[in-house]
Amino acid sequence: MQNHLKHELQNVLSGKSEIRFGRTVQSIACYLVDGEKTSKVAENEKHFKHQETKRLEEYISQEKFWIKEIDLSQYVSEGAEQKVYLKDTEHVLKLNDSIYYNSWKDYLYNLLLHNYFFPDTAYELVGFTKDNEILYAVVQQSYVSITSSTDLTKVKTFLTMNGFVNNRNNDYYNPELGIILEDLHDENVLTRNEVLYFIDTVFYLTDEFWKS
Repeated sequence: MQNHLKHELQNVLSGKSEIRFGRTVQSIACYLVDGEKTSKVAENEKHFKHQETKRLEEYISQEKFWIKEIDLSQYVSEGAEQKVYLKDTEHVLKLNDSIYYNSWKDYLYNLLLHNYFFPDTAYELVGFTKDNEILYAVVQQSYVSITSSTDLTKVKTFLTMNGFVNNRNNDYYNPELGIILEDLHDENVLTRNEVLYFIDTVFYLTDEFWKS
């Protein structure tokens, strides 16, 4: 069962299988992967990401995927990794600079994994923007109004039933899939009418994920 799921997820990340709001993300991820194959091995992760960002910006310009204006008056909040703005009564916009990831490709994989596991709060990549020379992905997500505070024991129970082991605080690991899922505190998992909504997830892939 888990091997079948891993294979299905590998197909999603490689663009072979469709997923909600996945096509654009898959196209950009595949573009970045192709760039890795044709470029020299980077001296270090920082240099690699700098070069990757330059290639990504070229792609964004070529595909006319820049967002020039965002209504900053609709600011809601921000954390270490993103800024959040209200778009309308049903959606929010999130600006993410991929600071949690060693590469933009890994950030895009995170979006695809989130949309696979949590389609009710799927991210739609609507474009990119720059602020103070920093590149941000702009994603749209459904707004979730909460009706009660989140019980983290219910989050743990739900994830345990789906093969994820709580290894520390609000971080989880699925040893059979080789997937890490972190930062699931009560601001990133909301509760509406007794239903859990995962609105901010941080997925990482280990080497185990790519094994057959």
